[in-house]
Amino acid sequence: MTPFWARGGHLADGRRVDLHLADARISEISPRASEILDDVDLTGFLVLPAPVEPHAHLDKAYTADLVGATRNDLARATGADLSAAVEAWLAYRPTVPEAEIAVRATTAVRAYVANGVTALRSHVDIGEDVGVRGLAALCAVRDALAAECEIQIVAFPSVPLTGTAGANNRAWLREALAQGADVVGGCPARDPDPAACIAVLVSIAAEAGVPIDLHIDEHLDAEPDTLSLLTDVVIGTAFPHRVVASHCVSLGMAAPERAHTVADRLAAAGIAVISLPHTNLYLQGRDHPAAVPRGLTALRILREAGVIVAAGGDNLQDPFNCLGRADPLETAALLVLAGHDSPEAAYSSISAAARVALGLSSVDIAVGAPAELLAIRAANVREAIATGSPDRVVVHAGRVVARTTTTRQYLTLSPQEVNA
Repeated sequence: MTPFWARGGHLADGRRVDLHLADARISEISPRASEILDDVDLTGFLVLPAPVEPHAHLDKAYTADLVGATRNDLARATGADLSAAVEAWLAYRPTVPEAEIAVRATTAVRAYVANGVTALRSHVDIGEDVGVRGLAALCAVRDALAAECEIQIVAFPSVPLTGTAGANNRAWLREALAQGADVVGGCPARDPDPAACIAVLVSIAAEAGVPIDLHIDEHLDAEPDTLSLLTDVVIGTAFPHRVVASHCVSLGMAAPERAHTVADRLAAAGIAVISLPHTNLYLQGRDHPAAVPRGLTALRILREAGVIVAAGGDNLQDPFNCLGRADPLETAALLVLAGHDSPEAAYSSISAAARVALGLSSVDIAVGAPAELLAIRAANVREAIATGSPDRVVVHAGRVVARTTTTRQYLTLSPQEVNA
């Protein structure tokens, strides 16, 4: 990787600097204009630590117009609740070939990278009806795009995982870990015995020596409280690896006293929480005719307790969310609008906090820090989130891996044309 200068950009505190990048790190920060010709001009760009996508489903990406034998099948899933989306997807996924998954996943990763993402974690379905072909596809994508983005893969097994009926799914999960999955995933609330399911997942993760990232309480009801069950098991077993609880929707509906108690125990257990505003806003609360809940977790209470709170985009144009732009700044905007976060807190959730949750090295604009950067045409963080400017330069491991430049024209009519 050839060292180079990225010159003329400004930082969040307003300083205009030149950054020298070498050996995948920031090697020098200078307030002076560089005279070196082999450089990248960032004049007018805000330079930030690159964002992370901590929760994606690359095997489902861009299937919004494909699920079901006819477009009417999607229409029944789209605009319905989580259960309907799950039903539509489970009916469709056995038909999807590995090559198609790889193509859609590659397109999605490239979209994330263009928007600034240099590290990404994706869940992938594992089970009797799909085997590990989705994992095989994502492992191939992970290897092919390693120079552009660091990708972690979470094995997301079918249920049940408990009892005699769950034996095959437990075997498929172990097979997925043997074939290259990095993290144990799962959705305990969908198992007939959520507590036993969590115990199984923690045991398999401990056996493999890998982290855990579970879909937790993706509903508005007080029960099942799989977040508390997960906390009990993590503390009781002294599980030594990182643990992430994704969604945690029902915690946002809990009374403040209850939420504070849960948050304190999460902090003590070292469990990070990933909020997923796109899909939770889209799917939750559809059975409420008025005063519809926002479907987000208890962001403020969790942070006050010292819990790491990250945020991700989750589904990308599939039955669980028919929209999505693969842009973490859109996630940050939803945290500001629906979660009442400040722009700075929202950006931290998609960058610094997300890196902690995924066990990645911290990134800062400082000498010696990893050169994982997003430069975006904006004056400050608030404006970057507000406008989502497409003009971006993305640096991963000290290399420019994506650059987007737009051209805008205002075509004003002449007085003669106006009066014609």
